[in-house]
Order: sequence, then C-alpha cells, then structure tokens
Amino acid sequence: MAYTTQNIYYRFDDALSRLVIDYEASRQVSPESERLYHGAPSEPYDESLYKEHDVKRGLRNADGSGVVAGLTRICDVHGYNIVDGKLVPDEGKLTLRGYSIEDLINSSQAEGRFGYEEVAYLLITGALPNVDELADFQARLGAYRHISDGYVAQFPITTVSSSIMNVLMRAVLLLYAFDAEPDNISPEHEIDVAVSMLSRLPRIAAMAHALAIARQQGRRALIPTPDPKLSTAETILQVLRGDDNFTRGEAMLLDVMLMLHAEHGGGNNSTFACRVLSSSATDAYSAYASAIGSLKGPRHGGANSKVVHMHEDIRNHVKNWDNDDEIAAYLEKILRREAFDGSGLIYGMGHAVYTLSDPRAKICRHYAEAIADEKGLGDEFRLIESVERLAPQVMRDVRGTSKPICANIDLYTGFIYSMLGIPQTLFTPMFAVARTAGWAAHRMEELFGAHRIIRPAYNTVYDEMEYVPLSQR
Repeated sequence: MAYTTQNIYYRFDDALSRLVIDYEASRQVSPESERLYHGAPSEPYDESLYKEHDVKRGLRNADGSGVVAGLTRICDVHGYNIVDGKLVPDEGKLTLRGYSIEDLINSSQAEGRFGYEEVAYLLITGALPNVDELADFQARLGAYRHISDGYVAQFPITTVSSSIMNVLMRAVLLLYAFDAEPDNISPEHEIDVAVSMLSRLPRIAAMAHALAIARQQGRRALIPTPDPKLSTAETILQVLRGDDNFTRGEAMLLDVMLMLHAEHGGGNNSTFACRVLSSSATDAYSAYASAIGSLKGPRHGGANSKVVHMHEDIRNHVKNWDNDDEIAAYLEKILRREAFDGSGLIYGMGHAVYTLSDPRAKICRHYAEAIADEKGLGDEFRLIESVERLAPQVMRDVRGTSKPICANIDLYTGFIYSMLGIPQTLFTPMFAVARTAGWAAHRMEELFGAHRIIRPAYNTVYDEMEYVPLSQR
C-alpha cells in the first residue's frame, strides 16, 4: 500500500489543554453571578403570541407548509398538494433539475458506474454532462484531491475536537487561507471553490477520523496517497480502510447514499443558512462553513446518529422482534418519554414536507434489505421495517393527530453506514460531504440570481423601559 510522505503524527500541546473550559469550576455560582446564569429568559413564548402577531414560527405556515422565501431551478421536494387552500397529502417525489432521484440512481447503477459526480455536475451546471464533460469534471475533482504541504502541516492542529463536523467547519475556513483570491465571488472562482470542496472534503472528513483514532491510540496516522482516478465514494473508503480493503459493491452503495444526500431543496436548514450568508455576498468558505454548522444539529443532519442509538435501545428492550404488540408497546413508551432518551421522539419518523412517503427512504430500504441479507443482519433490518410500519399508528394514538406520518431517510442511513463499516462519528460528515453539491448550486443561484440580501423581520413583544443609573440599581 502506498502512503504519502506527509504521514501525520500529532501530540496534544499542554497549552491547548489549558484552554479547555472547566465547567465544574466555572459553574460555582456566586450571588453576583446568579442572574448571569439563571436570569436569562429561557421559557418558550406562549403559542397565543404567535397567533396574535401572525408570526410564521420557524418560517412555517399554520398548516405546516413552508413559507415561500424564493425561487429556484435546482430542486423540488414534493410531499403534498394545496387544494382550495388546504394541504392534501401526496406521495413523496424528489427531483433534481427536473430529473427524478430514482432515475438518476437507477441509471448509474444499471450501467455499473458511479453516479455522484454526475449528480454534482447536474446540480452545479443545470444540465446532465455528456461523456467528455463528465470525464473532464471527474479529472478536475481528481486533480484537487491532493492537499498541499502547508495545509497538511496546519490541519492536525485543527482536529482537536470531539466532533468531526466541527473539524470540517474549521477545515473549510482554513482553506480560505490557501486561496489566492478567497473573497472573489465571480462565477469562475465560485466553480473553482465548489470543485475544491467537492474534491477535498471527502478526504478531509476521512482524514479527521483517522487522525482522531491515531491520537487516541498514540500512533501515527497513515494516510494513503490520493488516487485521482477514484470516485468520491472510493476516495472515502480508501482513507478509512486502505487501498485494497473495500469492494466495488460497497463503494457503489456508498455512492448511492451520496446521491441521495446531494440535494434536498432550498428550504432545509443548512441550505437556507448557506443562502442567507451568500445573500450578503460573503466568501464561499464562510457560507459553506455555516451550512456545515447547521447540519451538525440533531434536529437536522445529526438525526441519523440518534436513529442508530434508538435502534440499539429497541433491540435491547424488545425481547421478541417478531411480536408487533411488544414493539408497538415500546414505541409508545418512547413517545411518552418513558424510554430511550426521554425526548418523546421516534427518530427517523416524520418529515417537514413528505407526508405519505419519502422517496429517499424507499430507496434506502431497498438497498438496506439487500446488503443486510448478505451480511446476516436480516433480523435487524426486519425490526427496523417493523418500526416503520407500526410507528405511524402509535404516534397517532398517543398524540391524537390524524396527519399522515412516513419514515424519513434517517431511519435507514445509519444502518447502511454501519454495514459499510463507516463509524458513527462520520455519519453526519458523510451527509455534509454529499450535500456540498447542493449547497454550491444554491449559493450560486443566490449570488447570481436573487441579488438581494435575506433580511426577514421579527415582531417586538416587550415594553419600553426607562434607563436606571448603575448606582441606583
């Protein structure tokens, strides 16, 4: 196996360890700090205030549909119809630049080729590439895989974190320093940055994991030399496992996951965050870092790890995985905050747009079943299927809601990643790596199409106060 001479070894610096906040010491609350720690408003606003001021909480209408904030030619996430002013559930459909996600995935899989690069090209340019255009795009991605000596010298220091998503944010911002024109927002430069992100982030994410494991074990992290001919999926597995320790079938399955996560409309939180920053005409690196920061949250991209922990909890507490009544009873406990993490949520169920079905979940279920049987994990797969089948009715019974509830993509992604040998710390980073294509497309649409800074308004709900001098308080 070939390894770069830039093999990385990192020791904790004592000075860095002294920067860690000692929360136990800082939270010794004195009378003077009582209001500082316990006086900040933390109670939620009364729901009646939102109705009184006609505020679209979370930029959502009363019927749950999103407030329309812009126009796009990039993606359509369809889950319902509006008929006579009412939301009518419908089968889920995801189209990228007008092409269905099923067709994009099925076509590349049928031809035995990797498809993520084709999807990325489609999202960024608005058109499917021909043979020569795709080959040129793949070659450009391959050429960018190498990371400069200067960057590699600084990158290990930025990996001191418990979260690889945090590492990715800093890694993107560090790339700003290695760009000769980082604040250039011309179309040509935006394409260069997008290609750089699409090429380097998969490797950087995998490297961050390798560095963290090596640091824990007190050894060197050996990073394979980048192969410009590898696809994005193969590049990730090469760093995680080495040149010869993964099969083409595994790489093809990871490629499917990357395609499924590449784009999901402008209204999702991370893409909207990217568009908000882009609307101010800030640099690309700042916009992409903000999107990663949003995706890190457990209400967004971080949900896939929660699903994995929930599945483990269900396996440990449900004795008979074939007994629907026992599974439903435990799901009810989860909803009533009597089991699992006390959140009252069945992770992987329900979606802001999809009502009857999530097309991504259906595709994931298909591939998850095939690989589960190959790896002897069919029972685990069928338990997840049972959760998908039983949870909607349990949720309706417990919450008294009548709206349709379907599984979302997160119900199966963690299971698939686990079967591919991808560690949980990389579940959400894989999401970020894939979604970079969509973020790039939306950033450029916002920069060159909208031409107006995003600035919504908030209604003020406090009384005017008279200033009291410090000595009189």
